[in-house]
Amino acid sequence: MVKVSVMYPYSGGKKFDMAYYVEKHMPMVRAKLGTACKGIAVEHGVAGAAAGAPPTYVAMGHVLFDSAEAFRAAWAPHAEAIMGDVPNYTTIQPILQVSEVKMK
Repeated sequence: MVKVSVMYPYSGGKKFDMAYYVEKHMPMVRAKLGTACKGIAVEHGVAGAAAGAPPTYVAMGHVLFDSAEAFRAAWAPHAEAIMGDVPNYTTIQPILQVSEVKMK
């Protein structure tokens, strides 16, 4: 199983609309990826390790797939539409990582 994580680094002055991300963007992503999507999660960063420190990431979205190949096959036909929606909720440049899940 692989987890595709899209992370949005915290940066003062940058916008991130969590309501839009949770209510519109991620449901659209799930619908477009179809049955290849085995699970989805959203995290909202609230703090860093030190007291009063901002979070490293203001948000993270995670999508599970059976394999990296399954992700690529599901993603490719919809990449333009999914990425085209990003400006509707953030001015942060997202970071994408594909990870192999070893334990859950």
